Amino acid sequence: MTVDQMTDLIVARLLRDRGGQKHKWRKSLGPVRLYDRATHPHCNWALNPVGTAVEVEAIEQLADELRLAHPILTHPR
Repeated sequence: MTVDQMTDLIVARLLRDRGGQKHKWRKSLGPVRLYDRATHPHCNWALNPVGTAVEVEAIEQLADELRLAHPILTHPR
């Protein structure tokens, strides 16, 4: 899965589960950071969400869930 696909998946799930506006969730999500697999072999991505405490918690909980299914992301080609 690519970074762009993960971003789209997270936003879609947040919209479905929490409602709100797509633009607002994308802004709160921020960029997906990738790390080198040599130093992060089990999970190579992270988020640094911003927003209200409720928004940040929703994003972090979803990210934790999705890391189990998609621990390794790639750059889009």
